[in-house]
Amino acid sequence: MKFKIYRFDGEEESYDTYDVPNEEGQTVLDALFYIQENIDDSLSFRYSCRGAVCGSCAMLIDKVPRLACRTQVKKVKEIKSDIEDYEALKEGGGLSDEYVLIEPLPHLEVKKDLIVNMEKFFKNYEKIKPFLQSDEEPEKEHLMDPEKVEELEDYTNCILCAACFGACPVNGENEDYIGPAALAKLYRFHIDSREDEEIERLELADHEDGWWACDFYTNCMKVCPKDVPPNFAIGSSRQQLEEKKDEED
Repeated sequence: MKFKIYRFDGEEESYDTYDVPNEEGQTVLDALFYIQENIDDSLSFRYSCRGAVCGSCAMLIDKVPRLACRTQVKKVKEIKSDIEDYEALKEGGGLSDEYVLIEPLPHLEVKKDLIVNMEKFFKNYEKIKPFLQSDEEPEKEHLMDPEKVEELEDYTNCILCAACFGACPVNGENEDYIGPAALAKLYRFHIDSREDEEIERLELADHEDGWWACDFYTNCMKVCPKDVPPNFAIGSSRQQLEEKKDEED
C-alpha cells in the first residue's frame, strides 16, 4: 500500500510517497511507524496511547479528520465519508485509489509534517471554564440520577482530539469561533446536576463567536471518534437561551 504524506520542515511544503507492506489489522498509525522506523526517520507525527483514548494522533486521512490509531488501512477506501465539503479539503494533495493521503488537521498551524500546534484549540477550551463550579460540600457523595448520568456520558466521552475542529467549515471561515469541542464541553458542565450554575454557564458562549456562529454542517458529529454530538448541544443551548430572553422581555 502506498502512502502520500504531507511534509513541512518549517519553511517548505511537499509530499512524499512511501510503499508500506500491507499487513492484516494494520492501522494508519502502524503504517506511519513502519515508515519512520524503516524508510524515513525524519517523518514527524504525534501519538501517545495508541488505543483511541488520548486523541493525540488525529490527522486528515483521505480528506477526513480521523484518529490514525483506530483507522484500519484496508478500510480507508471502503468507508465513504458523508461530511460536508469545505475549503480546507480542496487544498493540498488530491485523492487517488493509488495511495492513502495523510495530511495534518486543518485550521491549526502546522509545526512539522503531521504535527499541528494545539494552542489555539486549547485556548478556546479554557474559555468555557472546563471544571465544575459548585459550592456544595456533600457529607458523603453527590448522588446523580442514572438518566442524567447517561446524558452526561454523551459529552464526557470527548477526548479533545480536535477532529471536529478540523472538520468544521466555520472554524475555517471564522478565526474567533471557539469550535464544536469547546461548546460540547460547555454544555456538558451545564447539564451536570452537581453544577451550581445553570443558564449562567451557557452565557459564557452567548455571543457571535460562540453558540450563534454554528451553521449546523454536522461534520463535527460525523467525524467524532467517540460519537459526541456537539450539534445537539449547540441547538439545545440556543433554544434555552432564547427561552430565557423571551421570559425577560
